[in-house]
Amino acid sequence: MSVYLLVLCLALLQQEGRAGPDPPGCSSPEAVRVAEEALEQINQDRTDGYILSLNRLYDLTHTPEKEKGGSLYKLTIDVMETKCHIISRKPWKQCEVRSIGDVPVYGECNVSASVDSQVKLQSYSCALREVPATAVVNVCPDCPTADNLNEPVVKETANLSLQRFNEESQLANYFTLENITRASSQWVVGPSYFVEFTIVETVCSKKTDELSNCPPMDCQFAHRGFCLGSHMAHEDQFEIRLPAGKKESSFQNRKPVDVQCEIYEPQAATVEEQAHAKADSGHTEHQHHNHTHLHPHEHTHSATPSSDLTVSRPQGSLGTVVDQPAPVRSAPAASSCPGPHRHNLGLGRFKL
Repeated sequence: MSVYLLVLCLALLQQEGRAGPDPPGCSSPEAVRVAEEALEQINQDRTDGYILSLNRLYDLTHTPEKEKGGSLYKLTIDVMETKCHIISRKPWKQCEVRSIGDVPVYGECNVSASVDSQVKLQSYSCALREVPATAVVNVCPDCPTADNLNEPVVKETANLSLQRFNEESQLANYFTLENITRASSQWVVGPSYFVEFTIVETVCSKKTDELSNCPPMDCQFAHRGFCLGSHMAHEDQFEIRLPAGKKESSFQNRKPVDVQCEIYEPQAATVEEQAHAKADSGHTEHQHHNHTHLHPHEHTHSATPSSDLTVSRPQGSLGTVVDQPAPVRSAPAASSCPGPHRHNLGLGRFKL
């Protein structure tokens, strides 16, 4: 009898030794790490819109790939839009999620990523949407609400904001409007309008008097920027103003037009700088680059590309981001899913 019990215990121990680890759930550090790194690569792949932040890991499947020595993850992640535009190329953890007063946007991404020693994004599809104005007003009646980007007052607010930026900036060239990306309004002591927009450097120097033909600088070294503008509108306030230096500034004795812009170094300049550093460190001869920086935002160039520069994969080739209503979601299939929310914006019963 004792021999039988001993054999039975050994068999049970052997069976337990063969059992694999439990599949990761939505709260496991490994799954969260994959979701965070995959989202970083999604933001790097995109070419327009705003940087997305992780709200929670909703569901996942995990398939070991023994031949490759890694794993394949298929994730459903809930995301929130941040205040950082894609052209900033900032890591998403450095970006602030839109608050209830900033016309918040939420959504979900279906993601495929392979994992060995590193996480490599394979594909993604994201659907985004604004939090309904009714959900915002129920909690914050005085918060701004979204406006149509094609409204004349929205375009005029962007133009006035850009005009002020060009008047006051110390940059070498004028900038022109590229895209209006967000607009909202609220009533303060009058109708106030808020716009977000991207700008691009033109060929016109601040020293020129001829501004009737100022096309965008059509090259990879053109600087781009992201601006926040606001304007308190009155019936007699929209007028075209001359650039600074031509006459007394028309902002005097007017309701304020506020603008804040961030100007970003072009990605090509960063790559070129890295190539210069590599050439200098290797004491490489016979490589000529005459991309000469005259000022942090002023440059001349007619460079011959270095043979050391690697042609990267086109951005936007791994997935899509679309505006789409909230789907009817099935319950998560994985254990311990969904994970906890990181943001709720104080919206009460409304589920992000």
